[in-house]
Amino acid sequence: MNCSISGEVPEDPVVSKKSGLLYEKRLIERHIADYGKCPVTGEALTMEDIVPIKTGKNVKPRSLTAASIPGMLGMFQNEWDALMLSNFALEQQLHTARQELSHALYQHDAACRVIARLKKERDEAGSLLAQAERQAPLPASAITAVSNGKRASEEEDMGPGAKRMRHGVSDSIIAELTECNAALSQQRKKRQIPPTLAPIDALERYTQLSSHPLHKTNKPGITSIDINPSKDIVATGGIDSNAVLFGRTSGEILSTLSGHSKKVTSVKFVAHNDVFLSGSADKTVRIWQGSEDGNYNCRHILKDHSAEVQAVTVHATNNYFVTASLDATWCFYDLSSGLCLTQVEDPTNSMGYTSAAFHPDGLILGTGTIGSTVRIWDVKSRGNVANFDGHTGAVTAISFSENGYFLATAAHDGVKLWDLRKLKNFRSFELYDQDTPTNSVDFDHSGSYLAMAGSDIRVYQVGSVKAEWNCIKTLPDLSGTGRATCVKFGPDARYLAVGSMDRNLRVFGLPEEDASTES
Repeated sequence: MNCSISGEVPEDPVVSKKSGLLYEKRLIERHIADYGKCPVTGEALTMEDIVPIKTGKNVKPRSLTAASIPGMLGMFQNEWDALMLSNFALEQQLHTARQELSHALYQHDAACRVIARLKKERDEAGSLLAQAERQAPLPASAITAVSNGKRASEEEDMGPGAKRMRHGVSDSIIAELTECNAALSQQRKKRQIPPTLAPIDALERYTQLSSHPLHKTNKPGITSIDINPSKDIVATGGIDSNAVLFGRTSGEILSTLSGHSKKVTSVKFVAHNDVFLSGSADKTVRIWQGSEDGNYNCRHILKDHSAEVQAVTVHATNNYFVTASLDATWCFYDLSSGLCLTQVEDPTNSMGYTSAAFHPDGLILGTGTIGSTVRIWDVKSRGNVANFDGHTGAVTAISFSENGYFLATAAHDGVKLWDLRKLKNFRSFELYDQDTPTNSVDFDHSGSYLAMAGSDIRVYQVGSVKAEWNCIKTLPDLSGTGRATCVKFGPDARYLAVGSMDRNLRVFGLPEEDASTES
């Protein structure tokens, strides 16, 4: 029984009353709607003439091709061929997509290389421009200081023989220094260890908390570190000739101070007025003034030294500072005016200075020389009052303890501790082998801990002249260079900031969960 129109077995069969012919219901309905007559006999035909035939719904009628084994094989062959053609089309699309992806990756890599080359050319052009600006003569009317390392004006009073005239340290300044010394000495007698100071067991658990790439990759290396405890800002000086101010809590670079033409050898915060100092191997010192927008403007460029400036240290009054240079002189400056009040040169000493630091009370200055001698100066008279010998190699760092009695110095042969009351060495730490110098040493603000940096970082508990100084913690140099160049305690010794010969600032301390438990 086949449909008289399609010739196939109908799924919904109907029959005509007039002709008795069998149809597929949907086909005959459409034909009657279009023509109104029987498709075979031509007689007039309506839907009332169509009678449905009931069939079983459980079993559908088979097509002719599926009614025999050869027909089923043919149907399977057709489906297989269609599947293979579809698979071939998908493979072609996949191949095309892979080619497009490869081309896009190649274009991305080429674009990255072009961008890197353009950045390098930009940096080189900026360096050449800065060098040209430094070499260009300034007009006499240049007064205004501009932002982030651009040239600031300076006026130099020249005396006979083209020598700079010095104003000298006046009696009022000496009185100010003496008054500051008396006040701080009196406070020190009543000084107590702050309860917020990190305990020994906390330092024993210190680990690296973070690492921050602050300086350029083509000239890696951090040479100096200082911390502003009130704002928790870490400053670093780099071999790339930049000083970088980094917000430790925010984890962001706050400002990059450019302007020096050679490596920055020393950086120091001034405790008030948002002032920052940087000394460089280009023989200059720069005074930077912070602004409301967070940038720093170069207020003064000081050119009193004839060789590399190796150290900058700020007096306890925060009104004066000292710079030490390889030209074997140190200069005493007024901070507000940027004037060199006096430049001290000892005729008996021709060795350049490699480090310098003020005593906490401010009337004593310690300097380390390239010839391994530590020289102690009376700031009021600018006289050399004591010399400490015994180191091997240049004295790379000096740190006075807050108790006012101890001085720690670092050199090629390790760290030595000096008793300022008896003017003698009472303890020595030979930390590394003879080829590894100790680069930095730092007392924390309470005078309870001492940090040393060389091929690793070591923290000692401060003892006394007779009591032992125990090593609390040894932290590895994770830079891979084997040279930790500088170390500085954070407020209350809650963390350690470390610089190395790569471009990363590393912060060591307690993890957050341990720190919260400790507090």
